[in-house]
Amino acid sequence: MFDPFPALLPLLHRLGPETAHELTLRALEAGLVPAQPRDDDPILVTSLFGREVTNPIGLAAGFDKDGRVYDKMAAQGFGFVEIGGITPHAQRGNPRPRVFRLPGDGAVINRMGFPNAGADALAARVQKKGSGSIPLGINLAANADSADPAGDFVQLAQRFGTLADFLTLDVSCPNTANGQVFLDPVCLAEMLDRLDGIPWPTRRPTFAAKLAPDIDDALLERLVGVLLAHRIDALVISNTTRARDGVRGPAAAEAGGLSGRPLFARSTAMLARVRAVAGDGMPLIGVGGVASGADAYAKIRAGASAVQLYTGLIYGGTALVTRIKRELAELLRRDGFGSVQEASAAGTAPSRTVLS
Repeated sequence: MFDPFPALLPLLHRLGPETAHELTLRALEAGLVPAQPRDDDPILVTSLFGREVTNPIGLAAGFDKDGRVYDKMAAQGFGFVEIGGITPHAQRGNPRPRVFRLPGDGAVINRMGFPNAGADALAARVQKKGSGSIPLGINLAANADSADPAGDFVQLAQRFGTLADFLTLDVSCPNTANGQVFLDPVCLAEMLDRLDGIPWPTRRPTFAAKLAPDIDDALLERLVGVLLAHRIDALVISNTTRARDGVRGPAAAEAGGLSGRPLFARSTAMLARVRAVAGDGMPLIGVGGVASGADAYAKIRAGASAVQLYTGLIYGGTALVTRIKRELAELLRRDGFGSVQEASAAGTAPSRTVLS
């Protein structure tokens, strides 16, 4: 199958990151991005948020902030997709430039600040398109200038509770004024109390919460304890990091959240810690530095039920999803597992595993 991305990569990377991303979204909207094979290996079938998915590879929040192309992503090989982050009111985000590639590190630094068209625009688009053929998540965030960020989450949960398979409470973004208010366990508990008080007309939505890698173990345990006490359904581990360990190049000193390969070890170690604290019953989604089947497998062995990626697409295109799935299936069989669930439940592998 011909993959045009390697030929287009030099051209895309001559453009500013946001310009290149907009062109990618337009190409997906126009049907110009070749579809990936959809004959997923049966060993990859798993369940997530009450639905069977053909593979555990998801698109992370941030790629499709305003829900423009989520309905196209099953054709790109993903098993599920998360759109947003979305805030109640439209906001422009932080001043440009605010996205920086670090190609030598397979990384990106962003300080976007949740630019989006607002909840009304996204709700109208999702209502028109439907939830799509694969599970849909919506990433929720507070407006940067909100005087009541907890109220923003309540408003968004009520608006989108019936429109998605899961809602992610993004309580750990490092790039906006209200992005990390709820890393205070008291504030988090108060916000979750307000969510618990909503009189849902039918069923309570499925809630996930996204945590940051830049917190110590003591705080992590307190936050996970609060989330468990409030019956949060899943955890997304992890958000971007402010750390710059081993990162090179002129953009390395830029402020913002670092994603991609340098985040892999930190986010995977955090994933294993959360699994130990939360126990076996809590579904975990591993995100941070996934760019190969070995990366996905390492996160699953650390306790993830599924994984997400975004930065890897910037350097590998959507054919990367197909390669990750093929490699993951080979690794599962090599180690004697019959499913993703078996590998996740077996415990952490001693190190990142590679194909021989």
